[in-house]
Amino acid sequence: MILRGIDFGSVLDASGVRGFFGGGYWFHKLFRTDFSGSTFVAKTTTLEPRKGNMPIDGNGDPLELCPDCIIAKPAKGVVLNAVGLSGPGAKALLETGRWQERKEAFFISFMPVGKTKSERKTEVFEFLRMLSRYRKNFKAPVGLQINYSCPNVGSHHTKKEMYDSEFLSEVFATMADAHDIFHLPTMAKFNILTPVEFAKELCKYSFCDAICVSNTIPWGALPNAIDWKGIFGANESPLASYGGGGLSGKPLLPLVADWVRKAREAGIVKPINAGGGILSEEDAKILYEAGASSVFIGSAAILRPWRVEEIIGYANALFGQKGENG
Repeated sequence: MILRGIDFGSVLDASGVRGFFGGGYWFHKLFRTDFSGSTFVAKTTTLEPRKGNMPIDGNGDPLELCPDCIIAKPAKGVVLNAVGLSGPGAKALLETGRWQERKEAFFISFMPVGKTKSERKTEVFEFLRMLSRYRKNFKAPVGLQINYSCPNVGSHHTKKEMYDSEFLSEVFATMADAHDIFHLPTMAKFNILTPVEFAKELCKYSFCDAICVSNTIPWGALPNAIDWKGIFGANESPLASYGGGGLSGKPLLPLVADWVRKAREAGIVKPINAGGGILSEEDAKILYEAGASSVFIGSAAILRPWRVEEIIGYANALFGQKGENG
């Protein structure tokens, strides 16, 4: 996937699957998980420090081996999380200098979380201005992934009715600001609740270089397609005290594939980085055949960390055969 002349490869990380700086987590060390061949995408940061629901240290690393805001069910191939974008804030992350020292192209992920449109606009502007000041010290090309769909922050971005003309104009303004200030590849991250028509309208403009789909699905969404009670044994989320959480894993794969197919049928030609429920090589092929330009690996890195290397290798070979530059 080449964006503005920068090759970001055919396989990306799901945002945060290796943390803020790429070191991964304790279970990656246990299984000797090899992410070689995958483009690093940092955990989504906010402008200001954010406590969220997961205790972290000063670098944004978890303080607990098994935080109670994350529920993994490997046998069922699902993860429910309500981390809530815990992090030290953009300035603290940039001041470590660790992003600046990376040698290969990667993405920084950002989400504005203000309660009003004006607050979110200010957050975006301040973040972009800050990032621009530090950018001269980056040794590798960097792209920006703007997260519009984390279900665990309690903002306007998580509401079912958010896909109206007002929100569309906000997304347009955000992406345009990123283009004008950042001057580097910018990717919008949505979940599959996003109407294809919404994404198509956004993709008409040069300030949107690519679409990433899908983020996690809010608890209880798409009840006709996701058997919430069958997976978790109850109609109420086990993370109800944290707002319900967002689902990732196996149930998302056919839904993501369907969204990508419909996006292509609707005429979207911009690159689509697709993921959600990739647990095997065959799963990556499903999204390839649906029309994805690249895939991202998240579920496997949590639920099948021993398979990550083979999935990355297979997907790179698969998309390489396609000769896809978009």
